[in-house]
Order: sequence, then structure tokens, then C-alpha cells
Amino acid sequence: MNSENSQRIGNGHGGKVKGGVGKKSGHAHRKSLNDSLEGEVKAFLIDEGQLHTYDDLTKVNPVTPTTVLKCLQARYSAKVFYTHAGCTLVALNPFQPVPDLYSLDVMKEYHCAPQPQESKPHIFIVAEEAYRNVQGQVEPVNQSLVVSGESGAGKTWTSRCLMKYYATVAASSSLLKRQETVERIEKRVLDSNPVMEAFGNSCTLRNSNSSRFGKYIQLQLNRSQLLVGASVQTYLLEKTRVAGQPANERNFHIFYQMMAGGSDEQRRDWKMPHDQRFVWLPNADKSLEEDCFDETVEAMVHLGINAEKQGHIFRILAGLLQLGNVTFCSAMDESQPCDLEKQSKVFVQRCAALLCVPVDELQTCLSVRTLRAGKQSALFKPCSLADCSVRRDCLAKVIYAQLFEWLVTFINDSICADNSTWCNFIGLLDVYGFECFQLNNLEQLCINYANEKLQQHFVAHYLRAQQEEYVSEGLEWSFVKYQDNQGCLDLLEGNPTGVFSLLNEECLLNRASDAKQFRVRLEKELSDNSSMSWDKFGKLPHFTVAHYAGKVSYQIEGMMEKNKDPVPPELIHLLQKSENPLLHQLFADRDPADQGTRGLRQVVTVVSKFKNSLESLMKILHSTTPHYTRCIKPNTDCRPLTFVKEEVIMQLEACGIVETINISAAGFPIRIPYTSFIQRYGLISNWTLFSQGAGENGLEENNKDDLGSAVANILRVVLKSNSLDPSHHSDSETRSSLVHCGRTKVFLTNSTLELMEEGRNRVRSQRAFSIQCCWHRHKQRRRHAARRASTLIQAVVRSWLVRRAIHRWHRAAIVLQRSWRKWRALMDALAEAELDDAEDLQEEAVPPELDPILRARGLVQLSSIQEPVMVRGWPMGLALASAPTVTVSMTATGFQKMMSVMACLNGHCFRTGEYKVETNQFKQGVASIRAQPRGSIKLHYQRSPLLYADMHPDNKHDGVTGLNQILLEDT
Repeated sequence: MNSENSQRIGNGHGGKVKGGVGKKSGHAHRKSLNDSLEGEVKAFLIDEGQLHTYDDLTKVNPVTPTTVLKCLQARYSAKVFYTHAGCTLVALNPFQPVPDLYSLDVMKEYHCAPQPQESKPHIFIVAEEAYRNVQGQVEPVNQSLVVSGESGAGKTWTSRCLMKYYATVAASSSLLKRQETVERIEKRVLDSNPVMEAFGNSCTLRNSNSSRFGKYIQLQLNRSQLLVGASVQTYLLEKTRVAGQPANERNFHIFYQMMAGGSDEQRRDWKMPHDQRFVWLPNADKSLEEDCFDETVEAMVHLGINAEKQGHIFRILAGLLQLGNVTFCSAMDESQPCDLEKQSKVFVQRCAALLCVPVDELQTCLSVRTLRAGKQSALFKPCSLADCSVRRDCLAKVIYAQLFEWLVTFINDSICADNSTWCNFIGLLDVYGFECFQLNNLEQLCINYANEKLQQHFVAHYLRAQQEEYVSEGLEWSFVKYQDNQGCLDLLEGNPTGVFSLLNEECLLNRASDAKQFRVRLEKELSDNSSMSWDKFGKLPHFTVAHYAGKVSYQIEGMMEKNKDPVPPELIHLLQKSENPLLHQLFADRDPADQGTRGLRQVVTVVSKFKNSLESLMKILHSTTPHYTRCIKPNTDCRPLTFVKEEVIMQLEACGIVETINISAAGFPIRIPYTSFIQRYGLISNWTLFSQGAGENGLEENNKDDLGSAVANILRVVLKSNSLDPSHHSDSETRSSLVHCGRTKVFLTNSTLELMEEGRNRVRSQRAFSIQCCWHRHKQRRRHAARRASTLIQAVVRSWLVRRAIHRWHRAAIVLQRSWRKWRALMDALAEAELDDAEDLQEEAVPPELDPILRARGLVQLSSIQEPVMVRGWPMGLALASAPTVTVSMTATGFQKMMSVMACLNGHCFRTGEYKVETNQFKQGVASIRAQPRGSIKLHYQRSPLLYADMHPDNKHDGVTGLNQILLEDT
């Protein structure tokens, strides 16, 4: 950075800043400075191989038009097309596609960069800076991206890239459930571009895709900074191009797209044979990249314009082309209307069929004027040949203008979000560039006036207001000279003696327009203004305006008629009768009587409407944070990678690039009021407005010192130094070149602002970490308490379940016991009954012949013993173990003992399936235990039950244990 351009800032309010241009006195002194400057320029330009490395022109030393031009030329030759110039971005048009310069990967790289300013200069840096300002809610939150430059410099392409960038990054963090909705919004926002370019752009001498209207696009963002919609505001469509094109220029793109892309069926519907030529389509054989009909149709579909409405639109456009071929010839009788040329009759019929209006009425409206005088009946007056052509052109212009306005309204309805869903916006301004043709009229005057207003906005916002603010805040600043175009604006919009006011007055007069008389009046009223001049030897009446980009001569002939823009009421009547639904809708709300009967003082001229719309645009720009992009056209012929120094230097000087670099290098681009600074960065030093009682009136006299000390304390913490403390007066030059504390504001460089943001983010991260720790601890405690509560609840539930199960078991046991007792009692009763029957039998007299048998039935015989042995009271286990076969003869008296033996064997021995019990009762078919058994009970077994008993009872003790004991106890 040049030492002369470096600021020297002191503490508190008494700092000093040296601008790039100081006071010079004396011829010798000026000569020495010039010599010194030439030496510095030569020394700087010696190493030409390094000139392309200067990505920011504020680093150039010294800053002169020559050094800036050389750097831009070197970078353009190296195929580097973007360069920072202080607060602006300079974009050189390459006039050829550049691969991967605007790809999605490049967008992601700039969007995810921690410090985009440190990356290579790119239009995406400007876009990302504006987007992060919205995210950071830095006042003013709303942003405006102003893209300016001459026609053909690349403004439309730049705006298109900006829209693509925002449509990509503003939806990258969207939720999956909203992805379909977001993609639909993105698609519609992006598809509004090709439709509006097709209907509003044209090929001119200076640009193959020149915008013939201005537009300001508001990209609407919600509280999460996601794209939810957009709105488009348009300014001054050049509708005269429909009915008249300058030499070697074309009509709007949409007509050529229809000619090149329409199918045979569509052309038959449009009544456009392949061999037909149209007067209003010059240079139709010239094909351009913009002549893409399918892309326009696809975009219209995405915007919601269905096939039926598309058919209505294209038939209206085809009808305008047929109307352009209609010509008239003078009638033999002057009292009769002009006749149609012989070949024009077919064109009129086709036009009427496409516009869905009666042929006779169409021809009458073009050749006959209707006059009304108060309440008298209408009078019909034939039009002259020239008037017929004017009325034909007027019909075409009013239809196309209304159709374009309907398209803009439809697009806004399609892409605009509800006011409740968005809170901030980023505006993209794309207006026609500065124009200077061989013949210039009212359209060029309005276009150049718009560029003058934008240049003045830049001058007022940056070049002038910033320097004045330095002085008001206590900085000793040497003003940098710049070109102020306020004089030109006073010439155009001055009241009551301005070009526009005089032009409107001339249109209000009830007389025919006279170009020469109007020129005389201009010369009389505005001769003292240095921005206007005349060529007294010119053949045609004209006046010359010295614009910021150069002088332009404007023809006066026809200017008043274009400013009036009259529409005959009979034409509106005709269009309201159209059977084309869309055409009828366009003019249904217009009152044709108002066109012809309203007073002259109520006429709203084109200049008045354009001036009012431009004033509303400037109010929006003044309420937002602007970001400037200067598009430069390297050559007038649009040749790829061709750099013409003369063309570039004129554009650099016109838009004040050199002055901008000087002020940016010597000044502070960031200016933040004390209250806003503390509100945003006070957390760095734990200082807040309300903690000190400042509140909303923090800038009162009694609080200024407190605020100044608080600001200095914050800066000291960030910069790790006491150099910014107002109580110290030994500030180093390094620190003073980064920041300055004014009376009410803090002035920062971009690098200092980055340090402040890093410090703020660091503190916020620490506090966020503390909050997260507290929250995690709280959640852990809550989780532990919940776990304990759930454990207690589970224990209570389990105990309740166990108690309920035990209670059910107890009830079941009681039921079983009761049932068992009943069954046992029943069995005991049954057994007693059996015993009673046996005793009764014994007490009775038994015949002698049966006594031996009964006695034998009660004995047990062991078959393995040769001699039968009577066994009474023996342990059954010992008896069974003595022989493999046991035959038991059971009598009624021994039944209970036999049942006990069988239960024992069945409970212990028979479980293994190794024993078998057979009774004579079962085999003999005895059905009752009361019957006398016949035969014996046979017990078959393979293994002895003594395996479960004590095998050697005598070796241990005299008693009986094990199974024998059980059996003995049972018996």
C-alpha cells in the first residue's frame, strides 16, 4: 500500500488521516511530484510478469489510471477476469465461455470458505458477503447487489450467476421434508430469467443479449436464511422496438425463437408459412445462442403457464408480426380512408384471425379516427397515410407492453412468497447499460438517466458521503477528488427548468409538437448549464448532454410523441371485443373513454412514470447495504480475449474506479455506530449497554465517554494491545491504520472486522460450550433421576406382581386342599364301607366248604420258595426282592394293604417302566372292588426296588431305613 495513501489514526477523537490527494503549491513542487510519480509508475511497471498477481488494486503502488489499466490487462491476458477494487468488484467480459468458472463445486468452495475475501476474486465473493450479512443480521440487514456497466459488459450474465448462486446456497441447509418445495421455488426463480430475457432482451449493435428493460429482483429469505420466494420489479420496457428496430439490430428474442423453434403444426396454427418474411423481423437469418425456443417453453411450463395460455400468447405474437406487414396507400378521394396495399389484405386477415377480432373493425380502427366533442355524436375522420402507420405501430406497442406486464405479474404470483414467510431480502439490480448510438431518442435519454442515478448513488454513498463522514467524526481527511455527476442530474430532473420538466410541459400544450421550437426553448432555459451543449450547424434539432460516461446527442424529433404515448380509444374498444381470452383479459380493466376524454393536465407521460419508478428504486437502494460490481467491456466488437486500452480506460474513468481505489486504500470501508458495535461485540469484554445504564439512549452526552471507553476496551481485548484505549496517547502506526474511534462511530478496515468477527465467534463458541455443558449436566441429572424413578416403579410393580401371584397361589392351594380333603374323606368313607362289608361277611356264618378258600385268599405265596410261607407284616420291599414272581392272593380283609402296595410300586418302581402289575379283577372283568376277587395278583418286575432301600441294614443299626422305613410306616 502506498505510504501516502495510508491513514494515520490517533486515539479518541483527535486522529489524523491522510488521503490519497493532498494540497500542492507551487509549480516547482508540482513538477517534482509529477517526476516522482512517473518514476514510481515506471518502477512499478518494470516487473510486468507479476502484474497479474494483484488481485486487489488497492495493493497497487502508486494508484494511477496507467497502473490500474496495466494490472487489469495483465490479468485479462492470464484469463483472470475478476479483480477487487476496494469496495467494488471489477468484472471483465471474456466474450467466451469459461469452463468450470461458475460450477457447483466453485459455489460450494466460496460458500464454505471461512474467509471468502482471502480467496481469488470472484462474483461469488460479493454474493457470499451479502448473504453472510443477512445471516449476521448486520444493520441494515437487507442487501442490494448493484451490477452496472455499459451495454454488452456482462451485466445480465452476472445477474444470472448471482441468482443461480443464491438458489443453490440458500437451500443447501434445507430439511429433507421441504426439499421438494425448495427445489420448486428454486426452479421457478431461475426459470423467470429465460422467460423475461426472451420477451425483454434483444440483439443490439453493442450486445447480442441486451436488456431492453430494467429489473430489480428481490430474493426473499426466511428467518433461517432459506430462499422462500422472489419478486420482480421492471422499469421502462423499450416497447418501441416491437414496431421499429434500428439499423443492424433485431427485435425481441421471442419472435426469432418462434421462427426458429416452432414446429410445422405450430406454424400452421400461427399462420406463419416457412417462406414468409416479416418487416418487423430484420436479420432473421442471423442465429444466436439466445434463440432457444424449447428452453423458453420449458421455463414457462415450470412457472405454471400451461399449453392453453402458451397458445394464446404465441398467437398474439404471431398476430403482431402479421400486423407489421400491413401497409397502406393513399386513397383517390381525400375524404375516404386510406386503402390497403394489395398484398396487405392477406396480412390483415391473418392478423385479425390471430387476434380474434373482426377484420373490418381492425381495418377501420387503423385508418379512421373517431372524434368526440362533448355530448355530441362521434365524428369519423379518415387518417392520413402517416397516421395509419402510427396507429398500426401504436396497436402493436400497446399489445406487447400489456402482454409483458401480464407476464411479470404472473411470474410474481408464481414465485412470490407470503409476507408472513419471509423477513429479509437480497436485491439484484440489472438495468440497461449506458448507451450512445448514432441516433438517440427518448429511450436512450431515459436509459442514460437511470445510469446517472445509479452512478450518483455510488458517488453519494461512497465517494462523497464517506469522506464527509470522516471529517464529521473527527478524522482530518484530505478529500480525494472525484467526478460528481450531480450537475448532469440537475440538468435532466431539475424543476422547473430541467429537460424532463420542459418536455412534460411541451406535451401538455394543446398544439402540435415542434422540434425546432422545443430546441429553442431548451437553449433559452438551460444555456447556463455546463452539462448541455448544441451543435448549431446540425441538420436535425438535437441537444447534447455530457454524461458521466461521455457526451450523447439526442434527437428532438418524435421525442414529444413518445413521451405522450397516446393510445386511441377505438383501439382499446377493438381489443376488448377480442375472442382471445388472454387478449381480452389484458384490456378488460382499461377504460377507453379515459384515453380520449381526460384533461390535458391529467396526462401521465412516459418520463413521469419512469422517474417515479426510479425514485422508488433509489429509496430501496438507500435502505439496504449496497454491493457494487462494475462490468467492463474490453472491446466494442465483442471479440474474445481482446483488450482495447482506450475503451477500458474510458470506462474506468467514467465510473470512478481510480478514485474508489484511492479512498478504499486510505479510508475505512466499515463504519459502525457505538451502540451497534457494543451490541454486537460487547460480549467479548462482558460489556453491555443495559449493564451500564445506556439503554436505547446510549449516545447521550453523559454516556459518550462510557461508550468510547467500552469500545476501546473491546478493541484492546481483540487486538491484544492498549493502543486503542482513549486514556493512552502513544498509538502505534500499525494499530492506528486498522481502526479509529470517532465521535459516534468506530471505523474499521476489512481485516479488523475479520478479527472482530473471529473474536466474537470464539467467545460465542466458548459460551455455547458452557451452555452445552450445563445442558448436558442437567440432562444427565434428569436422566439419572428418571432412571431411579423408573427403577423404583419397576420394583414396586414387580413386588405387586409377586404378591398377586402368591395370593393366587394361596387361593389355589386352599381350593386344592379343600378338594383333596373332600376326596380323602370320600375315599375314607368308601374304605370304611368296604371294611364294614367284610366284617359283616366274617360275622355271618360261613359255610365250612368256603372257609379254607377265604383263608387262602388272604395269604401271600412266594412262588420262588418251595414251601408256601405265610407272610404277615413283612416289609413289602423284602418280600418282593425274594423272588422274580410274586403272586398275591387277596381277600377282602387284605384289600387296603394291597392298595398300599400297588401305590408304592406305582410311585417308585413303575416310573421307569420296568414293572408290571396284573390283577385278576381286571382280567376277569370285575367292575367293583366289592366283588370277591378270583385268582391272584401277579407283579412282574425286572429289577428289584431295593435299589432305593438300605441293602445292609444289619451292618449299620438294628432299625430299618430308606424305602423299607417308608413302607413300614405306611403299613
